[in-house]
Amino acid sequence: MSTTRYLLILPLMAAIAYMAVLGLLYFSQRSLLFPGAGAMPLPEQARWGESVHIKTPDGEMLQGLYSQGDTGKPCVLLFFGNGDRVDNYAFLAQALAARGIGLLAISYRGYPGSTGSPSEQGLLTDGIAAFDWLSAHAGSEIVVLGRSLGTGVAVHTAAERPAAGVILVSPYLSVLSVAQRHYPYLPVQLLLKDPFRSDLNIGKVREPKLFLHGRLDYSIPLTSAQALHEIAPEPKQMLIYDDAGHNDIFNDSTVGDVIRFVEALKDHRA
Repeated sequence: MSTTRYLLILPLMAAIAYMAVLGLLYFSQRSLLFPGAGAMPLPEQARWGESVHIKTPDGEMLQGLYSQGDTGKPCVLLFFGNGDRVDNYAFLAQALAARGIGLLAISYRGYPGSTGSPSEQGLLTDGIAAFDWLSAHAGSEIVVLGRSLGTGVAVHTAAERPAAGVILVSPYLSVLSVAQRHYPYLPVQLLLKDPFRSDLNIGKVREPKLFLHGRLDYSIPLTSAQALHEIAPEPKQMLIYDDAGHNDIFNDSTVGDVIRFVEALKDHRA
């Protein structure tokens, strides 16, 4: 092949390769965004709480774990990260229970124990269904807690339902903005099916808000959380953990900050 012909074909080959990458990302993006879906089922004997089942308005059945709190004490509604599981939160359930605070953690549609397949709209529907179930069963105020991907579900839920407070652990401005940062050379805005635009919902969340983020978080950069905090209405507070990343943010200090925030909500209402 002559040099001239090779130079003419090279851009075409590069374009074909680029389009192949775009196609691969487009069709595999939900397996990347929801890696915990379709994983091993929940054990029959969970490490904390009782197993509950919540039906969504569109006919899916969600499994969750529920630890009921003391009468008059709030209950935390947990939306976990994209690769997580409800049975990983015994440490949080036990710490909350020691203070009389309840906890409900749901397994999103398509995740262990729940029917269906995950999508942004599906998870947002799951969040509302979980809040409504807890409101009917707990008989107490509900504090919404989201972690990582779950912060988008938490923000949307608090924008649509009367939460007493909102805790966002490793939050993002939007999944779209995080994806654009990680894939700067791809037309992410055109490809992304599930943008999780917390930036469009946070303005509706007037309840007290606590933002928690690790300075060493390279999955969801601190700047993304700070941007969301900046546009969030008062009252709000942000705590940054200098030695924490994305997967190690929960420790005794973090849990202590969560409990203090939940217990201080009573003073805020007064």
